[in-house]
Parts: sequence; structure tokens; C-alpha cells
Amino acid sequence: MSNLSDSKSNLTQTLLLVDRDVRTVLSVTPCVIFLYVNGVMLFTLQKRAVFQEASRYILFGHMLWVDTLNLFMSVVLFVIAVSRISIMKIVCLILLVVATVIYQVSILNLALMSLERYVAICFPLRHADFTSYRRTNMAIGVVWMISWLQSLIEIIMFYAIDTTNTAMNLFCSRTTLFRLQIYKNLDISFTCIYFVSVCFVVIFTYASIAAVAKSASADKISARKANKTVLLHLIQLGLGAASILVGVIQEVIFIYTNYMTSMYVMYFCFVTFQIFPRCLSPLIYGLRDQAFSSFFKYYFTFGLKKQNTCHTETRLVATHRNK
Repeated sequence: MSNLSDSKSNLTQTLLLVDRDVRTVLSVTPCVIFLYVNGVMLFTLQKRAVFQEASRYILFGHMLWVDTLNLFMSVVLFVIAVSRISIMKIVCLILLVVATVIYQVSILNLALMSLERYVAICFPLRHADFTSYRRTNMAIGVVWMISWLQSLIEIIMFYAIDTTNTAMNLFCSRTTLFRLQIYKNLDISFTCIYFVSVCFVVIFTYASIAAVAKSASADKISARKANKTVLLHLIQLGLGAASILVGVIQEVIFIYTNYMTSMYVMYFCFVTFQIFPRCLSPLIYGLRDQAFSSFFKYYFTFGLKKQNTCHTETRLVATHRNK
């Protein structure tokens, strides 16, 4: 009987390991594919001077970098969680801080991109002055500084007042590393401030562009395209808000269900709220811009898809403000 029980136990453990490996491969594979897509887009942006000078493409490139880093960090944390790996406390702190900063940058960047479209449509004559190369990069720098505020406060608190973390190795997550209630209050406060602020900016720009589109003197085609772009930002913001609930859902599932169920729920949440938004948004923006998509398709197919260079260059110069 004991041999039979041992055999069943070994078989169960083997099935669990196989199931874990399959889900890990299924999660990582699409990430690798879209990391390649983002890499080609970033390469395309570096190949044309106008892509490096126009504020629209500077912000688009910034979004690509942030989403790529965000996707990479999500994969790393997911693999660690699924594998139940215990890592050093300092390494876990670095991973969570970097993931938090990058995530908040991706949210605040939506406000910048919406404001750029607002200026392009509502103040077209002053668009070049307001969104110059220098001012655009300064705005990106401010976004990064703001995004570091929460993490810097958490680091100071972690080493100054937190005495609950005595273990050197632990399962890496915010709930296991940041155990004090003040961390949760801080996280909720910053999350609410960021999301309310960005939501206000996106809705304001959407309403302003819609009002301009109704006026007789407006370029209605450009205004409609800009409105669709801002609407996409609002959808992105909604997906970002939904991804906040992933951690809460996972913690509840871990407590009230078995290991297999919790792993399937974690896989579903990871694909739906982490991979999907990070992969879909850059792809949509890149393909919606006809000038950029022509170069992107050319480089993505290693030059197999021919392009009309003269026509594409003309369209690039003429339309990069109006998309």
C-alpha cells in the first residue's frame, strides 16, 4: 500500500510540474513574440530623423520602451511566482520597485500623449512651440521623477521603520515584502491620485477635441483621428485600472482554493491584464499611423515587403501632426 501511495504521490507531483512548465511556456512565448515586435518598432523609430524629432513619435517611442520593460518585468515576476522561487530580500525589493516605477510611468505617459494630441488639434499654430524636442523630453523626465515618489518613500520606510522582514529569502510579492498596513495605504493613495489625474486629463482632452471637431473651421478628419487616439488612451487606462485588481484576486484565490486552481487563475489574469494591454497598444498605434506602418512592415519582413519610398516620405512629413 505504501508503494502504491508513493507512486500516486510521485505521479501527482510530476503532473503538477508538467502543468506548470506548459503554462509558463504558453505565457512566455507570446511575450517573446511581442518583445520582438516592439524591438522592430523601436528600430524603425531610430531609422528616420523625423521619428526622433516630432513629439508624437518621441512619446510613441517612450511608450514602446516603457511597455517593453513592463512586459519583461511582468514575465520575470510571473515566472518567479509560478515557480514558487524564494529569492533574496534585496533582489525582491529591487524587482518590485522597478516594476512599480515602470507601471506608473506607463499610466502617466497616457496623459502626455493625450495632451500632445490636444495641442495639435486645438492649438495647431503653436503646436511646434509647445511640443518642441526639448520640452517633450523635459515632460518625460518629469513623469519619471513623479513615478519614483512612491517607491522612494517605500524604500525609506522599509529600511527605517519596518522590522517585520527578518528573513533573508522569501516568496517575492508586495504582500510578503511590504507587510505593514501603511504600505497598503500609501499604494492606494498614489494609485488613486495617478488614475484620477490621468483620467481627468484624458477625458478633458477627448471632450475638447470633440468640441473642436464640430466647429466649421476645424480639420474634421484630423480631429476625428485624434479623438480616436485619445479614446484608445482611455481604454488603456481602463485596462491599467483592471490590472490593479490582479494582485487582490490572486491573494484571495491562494487563500480559498487549491494550488492548481490558483495557478490557472494566475495564468488567466497574467495573460488578460498584463500581456494583452502591453502587446496590443503599441501594435494598434504603430499600424494606425500609415507613414510609420509602411516602414515598420518593411523592417518586420526583413525588406521582403517593398515600399514606395517617395510616397511614404511625403506622407510622413505631411501627416505626422494630424494622426
